[in-house]
Formats: sequence, structure tokens, C-alpha cells
Amino acid sequence: MGVLGAVQGQHRNPYEITIGSIEHAADQFLPRLTAAVQEVRPGCRVRFRIDRPARLVEAVERGSVDVAVYVTEAAATEGTPVGGLPLTWHATPGWTPPTAPAPVPLVAIEDPCAIRRRAIATLATHGVAATVVGDAGYLAGVLDVARTGVGVALLAAVGPAPDGLSPYDGLPSVTPIPMSALARPGADPATVAAAFEAVRNLLRPAG
Repeated sequence: MGVLGAVQGQHRNPYEITIGSIEHAADQFLPRLTAAVQEVRPGCRVRFRIDRPARLVEAVERGSVDVAVYVTEAAATEGTPVGGLPLTWHATPGWTPPTAPAPVPLVAIEDPCAIRRRAIATLATHGVAATVVGDAGYLAGVLDVARTGVGVALLAAVGPAPDGLSPYDGLPSVTPIPMSALARPGADPATVAAAFEAVRNLLRPAG
């Protein structure tokens, strides 16, 4: 079940929008989306839904979510491309993998998960054996397991590293995973445009 929260604007306003996001980089997406929405609709009430991509798309199609940001390949509906989410390996500071041919221990969200699949596929392409030693239904659980030092996790590289973890550069780099945004039919065009642009700005490569 998704996690629902709310932020109330300073001024009372009947206008309300619900924004959906995947867990990965939600701490970066949601504040920017909120700011973008409230810039075009000052004082509006912004509600959040954090969930898996397929559930977010279903919520948009039902009309319970106005705008959703999600991993493109993890949902049946492509939506509007808004950029690629950069991904980087993370582990506890000083962590080192076991000596080959022992497999690299991975920590990941349980299937179905596009980022989990991307991690395994990238290592396989480079001839690196890997095995999942810990998984969880949600990102918080993945971070908790990774902080024990049992393995490495592939995480969104937007914003600071999670507490207790650091980027690990000893494994093959992973290409950004495409992201999409989807708006509910009939949603306010100005709000939708501002939200989509906020996501594009966040995901736009530096330089």
C-alpha cells in the first residue's frame, strides 16, 4: 500500500493536487514538485503518494493521483519522457566485495523492480557474478540491510548519499534509467507543465 502524506499551503485554497512518486529519489522529487505546483497555484494543498510504478499509473488512470513520476520500463504506460535517473552503487564506507569468483552480494528491492534488474543485468554484461543476499519490499528496508555491510545496493544518485552509505566505484557503472511522468486526464495544464519541467530540471545532466 502506498504511503500518503500532505503539505498544507499557507493560505486556504480549495485547489488540491496529489503527486505520486517512486521511492527512489522521492526526497528530491517531492519538494521540487511541491514548489513548482505552488508557484503556479499559490496556497494549493499538495498530497503525496509513494508507490511502485504500476500502482502509480493505475492511480493516475483512476483519477486518484494527478501527476506521477516513475521508472518507464516498470509500468505498462510509457507516459511523457522526463529524463534518466542516475544510478550509483552504494555500500558502507570501506566495504569491499569478496574475491572473485565469489559473487558480489547485492541488496535490492524485491521483484518486480526495474532497478534490481538493471543491477543484475549490468554486472552480468561485464562478466561479474552476483547474488542477492538481502531484499525488502520497500527502499527503507534495502537501506537498512545495506547499512549492515552485507552487500552493495544500486541507488538513485540524486542528492546526498543515504546516512551510513557511500558511493562505491569498484563495480561497472550503470546507465541512467529512463523516467516518465503521467498526468490525469483533465488535470490543470499549468500545474502539469510546471511539475513535468521540475522533474526534467532535476534529472537534467550537469554541465
